[in-house]
Amino acid sequence: MLDAGAGVGGPRSAGAPRYTRAMPEIRRGAANAVHVCLAVGPRDRVVILSDRSREHIGQALAAECELAEAPTRLLLIEDYVTRPARTAAPDHLNQEVDDFKPTVTFYAASKQEGELPFRSPLTNHWVYELGARHGHMIGIDDQLMEEGMASDYEKVAALTLQVNEIVRDARDIEVQAPSGTDLRARLDPGRLRWVPCTGLIHEPGTWSNLPDGETYTSPAQVDGVLGGEVLGDHFSERYGVLPEAMLFEIGESRIRSIAFPDEEVRLDVQKYMAQHENSNRAGEFAIGTNVGLTRLSGNLLQDEKIPGLHIAFGNPYPRETGADWDAPSHCDVVSTRATIKVDGQYLMRDGTFVF
Repeated sequence: MLDAGAGVGGPRSAGAPRYTRAMPEIRRGAANAVHVCLAVGPRDRVVILSDRSREHIGQALAAECELAEAPTRLLLIEDYVTRPARTAAPDHLNQEVDDFKPTVTFYAASKQEGELPFRSPLTNHWVYELGARHGHMIGIDDQLMEEGMASDYEKVAALTLQVNEIVRDARDIEVQAPSGTDLRARLDPGRLRWVPCTGLIHEPGTWSNLPDGETYTSPAQVDGVLGGEVLGDHFSERYGVLPEAMLFEIGESRIRSIAFPDEEVRLDVQKYMAQHENSNRAGEFAIGTNVGLTRLSGNLLQDEKIPGLHIAFGNPYPRETGADWDAPSHCDVVSTRATIKVDGQYLMRDGTFVF
């Protein structure tokens, strides 16, 4: 059952499908997102915020919600703001969502430069104030719907919880990788929490990225070199898989220098990391756990879930991790085929878990 007077498109005749069924290539991913990851049912009310470039994915999600008999609204960002949206969402968007009283929300849209101040308060409100279960699909595209969203999330969840159990009390993690990564992270498990992201978002007031499969914390300190193969935020769509690793020299959790042969690209990233006093600070330290993913796609949303390491500079997700600082930016850096030691014991060798 759908909310017949709301969302994209006009009212349809009684009993007619309101939303466009997806092509088979992405329908499995949409079905997984709705029926497995969010477990949408007839008692739910669903809001999907998409954009014009990803409207077909929003339609696919909405069609699966229709099959689950959940009232659904599909909204497009461009109907409310001009992109890139660099400020908080307008009141009329917030009011429309609030009045609908969603129990499930999706953000399934392209990623554009500087939009964290738009996305973050919006999704925090949905999750922590409205109590919705939220699937965050920022930067989603057809390839991710076919690959990462087709994962067996029961298996992803089991492995993620195993890894989280191993790292949650750790104080020292060492990482090396062929990309040039050679670093040590010091952790503070009494103060800074690990957050397992299993892909199963079944409890009210919880959220995760989709595709999923990682566990993350905010590190107390990071020192060494991080070799990035894929970058986050808008750099993912702009540059994809880098032709060679971008090397970040890190001291006391701050970027000290960036090395990359293309000077224009290097300066683009360096400028981003200098936009705020904490934009160059290591805010997230994470281990990917989706073993169904074996190759880089160039899309951060999926690539950070490949077994290996990613570190994000900027926003440390303070509400989730317990970090006592914040930043208006968040840029992940992915390093695959990693060898990881947790308090001196191998967790991963060359990108393969060994426990």
